[in-house]
Amino acid sequence: MLTFPLAQDPEFAEREAGRLLFAGPVDFVKGVVAMPGLPPADRVEFCFAGRSNVGKSSLINALTGRKSLARASNTPGRTQEINFFALGQERYMVDLPGYGYAEAPVAIVRKWQALLKSYLAGRSTLRRAFVLIDTRHGVKDVDEEIMTLLDKSAVTFQTVLTKADKVSKADRERITDQVRGALARHPAAYPELVVTSSEKGDGIETLRAIIAGLD
Repeated sequence: MLTFPLAQDPEFAEREAGRLLFAGPVDFVKGVVAMPGLPPADRVEFCFAGRSNVGKSSLINALTGRKSLARASNTPGRTQEINFFALGQERYMVDLPGYGYAEAPVAIVRKWQALLKSYLAGRSTLRRAFVLIDTRHGVKDVDEEIMTLLDKSAVTFQTVLTKADKVSKADRERITDQVRGALARHPAAYPELVVTSSEKGDGIETLRAIIAGLD
């Protein structure tokens, strides 16, 4: 049996549930810089994490069918915030700032890391983190750090490979195997991978269906 297989294509009902969830209202709620600023924990939420330039904004925009939703929330000055979006009354979609930004001042990085740890450890309604990995590069040390933090926080995380259309089939298979090897060391890793291309639309329906099924 293959460890960390690719997620199966959703059944019609699952696909439709995902479509309807993201076809409804998606509104920016607020950017949070400290735990007291979190919105009420009154619904299921999920978050996206990934190193800088992994394609997180493009993926969020592809999921929601909106061209600049994520970009609009990442204006200068808000880059270190946890950004909350409401999917109707059902879900919070949480956009975590890209990690691995070497040029950020040390004090800012420490502040962000402390906020991230507090959020992951203390948010009872957080059902799943989606950790984005660039298919061109695979898992790097900074990804290992966030995965270890999720292990320690007992937050289930599912790996989403991005930009799958940017590599050959052989390279994609090689990187996928590398990712599987890395995930085997993390007890919080959800045992299915999702391979996506925001540009081509690959994997978007599958990811929508997975999110709609969180409870």
